[in-house]
Amino acid sequence: MKSFLISQNDGGQRVDKFITKAVPLLPKSLMYKYLRTKRIKLNGKKTDIAARLQAGDVLELYINDEFFAQDEKKKHDFLSAPRALDIVYEDENILILNKKAGVLCHPDDNEYVDTLIARVKRYLYEKGEYEPDAENSFTPSLANRIDRNTGGLVLAAKNAEALRVLNQKIKDREITKKYKCIAIGEMPKKHDILTGYLRKDSDKNKVFISNKPQPDGKIIRTEYTVLGFADGVSLLEVDLLTGRTHQIRAHLAHIGHPLLGDGKYGTNAQNKKLGGYKKQCLYSYSLTFGFATDAGALGYLTGKTFETNDVWFEKAFYAGDLF
Repeated sequence: MKSFLISQNDGGQRVDKFITKAVPLLPKSLMYKYLRTKRIKLNGKKTDIAARLQAGDVLELYINDEFFAQDEKKKHDFLSAPRALDIVYEDENILILNKKAGVLCHPDDNEYVDTLIARVKRYLYEKGEYEPDAENSFTPSLANRIDRNTGGLVLAAKNAEALRVLNQKIKDREITKKYKCIAIGEMPKKHDILTGYLRKDSDKNKVFISNKPQPDGKIIRTEYTVLGFADGVSLLEVDLLTGRTHQIRAHLAHIGHPLLGDGKYGTNAQNKKLGGYKKQCLYSYSLTFGFATDAGALGYLTGKTFETNDVWFEKAFYAGDLF
């Protein structure tokens, strides 16, 4: 038997969601069976999968010890990640990080150790703000992600409540992002709102844009403002009026102005002629917390905007050093 004292970070979850995280070796079929047969109890009583946990609750699991084998002292892989973090803002609930192009947000098939989230965990662990062995189900998490070869601001949550709020506000589009980018060629207008229809091909990890509605397409709107033009390229500020996968890259390429350095939606031949860039000139430089509804523990962020001036290609553009 093992009991879990539900902490603040565990509260608010459904019983089954908590057990899946806290006891990953327990098959779901057995978990549901044990809930039915009262071998899993909440505060000494029978419970069901939909019950919501609260801080101070005690969850008891009368199950075989083999399912708790993962509780043995583990090596924390994140301690092998680099310490380097560019922190734009930090408080007791969140971090705003300036991710550089080339850094992964999360592990992939080729890189497991050096990721932004691993760096965050190491940073908080060494500050004494994260003790993984004391957590039942929560781990510091990123609320948004940026492609490896794109730079910009990323939100990280230090606790479960902050993560829930950030996830909901991003879903409700109450946190807005602005981007800077360099597009090849001179834009047809100084300012415009582009409309199109985006279809995603998950197998190819690529999206396709059409000017006309498609059966499986989603409408997209992309607003841009030209900040400067020189040497055959345009520096833009972009506001996503809809937020879709690869929207900026694909939409600008669709109108004939792919991002400098973008080999997926532009062409390597174009990029080779223009300095041989192998990472797209795209940066999420601004975050605004435009909360229109209650934001719980993060209400103090309402109306605040955070920006970074460390946009590598912008500096090179104005200095005339892009090529």
